[in-house]
Amino acid sequence: MSKKAFLIDISECVGCGACYEACKEQNNLPKTSDDPLRDTLSDKTYTIVEQRGDYYVRVMCKHCEEPTCVSVCPVGAFTKTDIGAVLYDESKCLGCRYCMQACPFQIPRYEWGSLTPRVQKCIMCYDRVREGNLPACAEACPTGATMFGDRDEMIKLAKQKLAENPDKYYQHIYGLEEVGGTSVLYISPVPFEQLGFNTKLIKTALPNFTHEALSKIPTLVTVGGVLLTGFYWLTNRKNEIAREKFEERKNKRGEE
Repeated sequence: MSKKAFLIDISECVGCGACYEACKEQNNLPKTSDDPLRDTLSDKTYTIVEQRGDYYVRVMCKHCEEPTCVSVCPVGAFTKTDIGAVLYDESKCLGCRYCMQACPFQIPRYEWGSLTPRVQKCIMCYDRVREGNLPACAEACPTGATMFGDRDEMIKLAKQKLAENPDKYYQHIYGLEEVGGTSVLYISPVPFEQLGFNTKLIKTALPNFTHEALSKIPTLVTVGGVLLTGFYWLTNRKNEIAREKFEERKNKRGEE
């Protein structure tokens, strides 16, 4: 199956909360707020709609092309699937919460109130998508603000919208290149920093830095071992010389 992605057109979102409600129903999540616009991401809420000025912005897991959560998890509890969704296997989780610290979008949430806590986040309605259906939020959106399909097609559509309506859209697709690209793309009528997006993210996928750091460990160990061996030899040699000089002085005093 080809890699999928969301395309969220902020200019079309009316803040109705249909995506929020559909996500709750699909994932059997309890109601946590009477007003979807006042709720926050939590272990019981995987997507929210925030009002930012005159616009509404969906917040959810970005399903990065090269997820940092996957690269930092020491037990492989996170995986990037062939359809683009980033999934979590609670049976492997150690509860270290490195994923929460590493995520550039601060998405994963922890079940602090549970005796057997898990990490929770959007999973792109993985089972629905595998069966050929839309994610619940995209299916429920009444205005077409949340679109879903092959990632290449979503990118093509986003570029087409920007090219055909240069006065309507800010000329940037958020998520196309940020941290190596994501599976949740946004287009907007205003610059993204005005909507609270982090626009200072680098284009390089963050796991590249993890791999680069880990790749240096064998070298560091080797160099460190050589240096320690050298220090050990020098220390022993210095002690030997000191003993030899002591014996020489002792012998001279004995001869006198």
